[in-house]
Amino acid sequence: MEEHLESSEFISDMVIGMSDGLTVPFALAAGLSGAVDSNAIVITAGLAEIVAGCIAMGLGGYLAGKTEQEHYAHELKREYEEVERMPEKEIEEVKEVFADYGLSPESQHIIAMELSKNKDKWVDFMMRFELGLEKPHKNRARNSALTIGTSYIVGGLLPLTAYFVTDTPLQGLVVSAIITTICLFIFGYFKSKVTGQHPFYGALKVTAIGLVAAGAAFGIAKLISV
Repeated sequence: MEEHLESSEFISDMVIGMSDGLTVPFALAAGLSGAVDSNAIVITAGLAEIVAGCIAMGLGGYLAGKTEQEHYAHELKREYEEVERMPEKEIEEVKEVFADYGLSPESQHIIAMELSKNKDKWVDFMMRFELGLEKPHKNRARNSALTIGTSYIVGGLLPLTAYFVTDTPLQGLVVSAIITTICLFIFGYFKSKVTGQHPFYGALKVTAIGLVAAGAAFGIAKLISV
């Protein structure tokens, strides 16, 4: 039995939230570790960033989901109008779809005429195969916001936990870097595996991006604080 990727929208939202959650707060904490001498400052700034990032990312996911729903509704309404006003043209478009699959003109005509007998199925076919649009879930916007926001919080708290159990920002940075490197590698491996990429190389790429961002932030903070 073939295996296929399920819940692609959920996975996509989780990847967006988790990747930014692991990278941005870690980079911020790394930058502050090079400029301040108090873990409390790093923790406070890190938590503030996680809250702000969670809201911003979640809101972005919500707006994207609402836009997707509104776009689908607009195209659906227009497709119904076109089927009503110019059915001959829409039938020809159905035939063109099946022509691309190599069906004979006779088969195209039979299928198109049968399909046109049911307006709802006809419009659904045109939405899927002419416009390439799938009907969004009614709770798509809400689910996207919750998934992205929650993933961002989880990802952001992981590197920050090091500063709760260490005495200085530089000690916290070392522990945070170890935690984040492991988490980035595991996350990158999982992300690559579910999306059909090479897991090991995908994990290395995600880890490298996160560490480069943190290194850049730390270096800039050090230069500014000199």
